[in-house]
Amino acid sequence: MGGGVGVTVLTVTAPVYLDAASAAPLHPVAREALLAALDDGWADPARLYGAGRRSRQLLDAARQTVAECLGTRADEVSFCANGTQAVHRAVLGGLAGRRRAGDLFVHSAVEHSAVLHAAERHVADGGRVTSVGVDRLGRVDVDAFAAAVRAPGVALAALMSANHEVGTLQPVGEVAEACAATGVPLYVDAAQTAGRGPLPAGWSLASASAHKWGGPPGVGVLAVRKGVRWSSPDPADEREGGRVPGAENVPAVLAAAAALRAVTAEAAAEDARLRPLVDRIRATVAATVPDVELAGDPDRRLPHLVTLSCLYVDGEALLHALDARGFAVSSGSSCTSSTLTPSHVLAAMGVLSHGNVRLSLHRGTTGADVDRFLAEFPAVVADLRRTAGVEGL
Repeated sequence: MGGGVGVTVLTVTAPVYLDAASAAPLHPVAREALLAALDDGWADPARLYGAGRRSRQLLDAARQTVAECLGTRADEVSFCANGTQAVHRAVLGGLAGRRRAGDLFVHSAVEHSAVLHAAERHVADGGRVTSVGVDRLGRVDVDAFAAAVRAPGVALAALMSANHEVGTLQPVGEVAEACAATGVPLYVDAAQTAGRGPLPAGWSLASASAHKWGGPPGVGVLAVRKGVRWSSPDPADEREGGRVPGAENVPAVLAAAAALRAVTAEAAAEDARLRPLVDRIRATVAATVPDVELAGDPDRRLPHLVTLSCLYVDGEALLHALDARGFAVSSGSSCTSSTLTPSHVLAAMGVLSHGNVRLSLHRGTTGADVDRFLAEFPAVVADLRRTAGVEGL
């Protein structure tokens, strides 16, 4: 027989997605619920004919599911167009509802940019704002926060349940007690903890975003506790209890509720699975990459998130180098990644903000994915430092 023909086999490495804190992959049950709801829940739930009544039943069932997972009453939950809208309506509506009490808005220095933008609008409208600092782990100063809400004319306070950039859990319970002692309602941004447990005790207003827990994008949750003063910052509308204008996206809401129920049931097992993976990342990077800083509380933290800052490395260059190797991560401020503006969170903590990447794992992340990242990350950093002429410093 004649000589054989050589065959070149190309190995294609699957990309590794490590940015679940921005948007988690769609949960399988969300996909199933969305497809079913497109056939069954498309009609206007405000209408009285049969298809409308069916949509209303589905919407009410989704609201009850979300309420049970968050630990609220169903009539305290409203659905928004996205998480940012939920944040803005919580803050601006909470401030509007307390005009007679004052115009001072107290928040931590590490809140999400959506909260900070709402605060800017409040100031532009003549209101006042106080920002409370955090320590190097990203934990808010409870005593300073308590002192701030004791000031005259405080209308609303805000403290996130967990930080979206470094994963530090905030002392919401202690701050809530300080707020309750002065009669100040507390808004809690629960975007990073919804699906991992109920809302922390002491909340007056809260918000969450479905695409953070594996639901579809375009669904936000606004919760207003019964008895809390809240006034719509927009013209009146009868939808969603008067809290959110416009027609509800019933299929997306149903998919979001199905995903939330699923991830809530999986939360304990996922915590136990992901936390050791993050511990491995923290330990291995610290041991294999010189001049690296691990941001956030190493113990009181989200189980799936870790933030690394590498000296002598540009964050944007690091992001692109990792992307070229198949790793999707966040760099710079997670709130402003399109511009890679230095993170206001890291700046408030007083830690290194350049050469920063955030890894956030999800239900599809495997130990092999983590091992692959850890095997390639040191060389990526070393190559960038060599290119910048700072190797060995």
